Order: sequence, then C-alpha cells, then structure tokens
Amino acid sequence: MTTTLKKPQRSARKPKGDGHLRRGEILQAAERIFIAEGYHGATIRRIADEVGVSSTALYMHFRDKDEILLEICDGAIEQLLRINTEISAQPIDAVTRVRLMLDAYMDFALTNPNAYQLVFCGPAGLLSADKQQMTRDLGDRCYDKFVGVVREIGASGRLRTGNVESAAQTLWTACHGLVALLLTRPTFNWEPRADLKAVMLDGILYGLMTD
Repeated sequence: MTTTLKKPQRSARKPKGDGHLRRGEILQAAERIFIAEGYHGATIRRIADEVGVSSTALYMHFRDKDEILLEICDGAIEQLLRINTEISAQPIDAVTRVRLMLDAYMDFALTNPNAYQLVFCGPAGLLSADKQQMTRDLGDRCYDKFVGVVREIGASGRLRTGNVESAAQTLWTACHGLVALLLTRPTFNWEPRADLKAVMLDGILYGLMTD
C-alpha cells in the first residue's frame, strides 16, 4: 500500500502586532528551526511561515539569518552576563557565589535549550568574522565575571589543585558537559536533573577547593 505524504501546512497569516512581540516570536521560531533543520537548512521563508507572517514582514525586523542568529546568541550571553554580575556582587563566600553561578548557568541551559545549543553547541563559523567578534567580546565579559570570583578563591589559598584559569575552565566544561548530554540525549534514563546538578557540583567543588 502506498502512503501519500502530505505537505506541511503553513501557519495562518497573523495580523500586524506590536513590533517587539513579533520580533520575539521570530526569534523563538528561528531557534526551533535552526536546531531542527540546521542553520544552513533553514530559510527566511520557513521561519516566516512558522511565525505566520510573510517573508516581507519578517524582513522589516531582520535583514537576514545572520542578524537573527546574532540576536539569539547575544541575547543568551547577555542574560548570563546579568546573572553573573548579580551573583558576583553578593556579599557572600566566594565558593558559594561560584556554585550559584554554575547552578544558574545550568538552569539557563535547561530552561532555554534551543538558544543554549545554538550558542554553545553549534558549529563554528556560522557568523561573519566581525559579528563573531562582537559575540566573543560579550562572552568574554561574562566569563571574566565568573573567573573574577574564582580568582578570589585562589587568592585566599583555597584551590586544592591547578590555578585560577584551569579551575575556572574545568568548572565550566563540567557544567557544559552535563547540560549538553541532558539536552542531546533526552531518552537516556537520567536521574532527576536537580540530583545530577547537585552531585556534580558537590564533587567537583570539593575536589578543587577547600572549605
């Protein structure tokens, strides 16, 4: 028996709305499509259909796919920068602040899986060199906030092993590895996410730092 595949239906066209709301819809749709079909496989028309607007209407908000991806990346890193800035300024123990930053980083990734995968798991070279530099500069500011707190721990002589940079990079890569696996291997029989995060942070912080 032959099965006839139906062409996917386009979303009904939507009336004009508030610019910032429509822009947010476009970004959310683009995140989903970039992950599902790849950046090169996605098209402006495909994104516009997902949102329910014409390609012409979408071009009123974004010049091209590069600009959409850039805003997704910058928006994600700006959120992480705000989180790190707020936590780093808290008048509490430095190790506690590091833990809060790492926990917030993983929460952000798991709450915003599409944006996180595009920023931290996607292939390099999607953006032009000048746009990559803009995003890299923003990412450096975010990382510097985190390293600054690890540097406080190092200055107090509380690092068990390594130096400030190696400790900070190990902490970051450990958190990235956990959330990346949770996002890309959702069918694995994982323990509860909260338990995995707590066990990982307990283990790695105890191994790197003294009380």
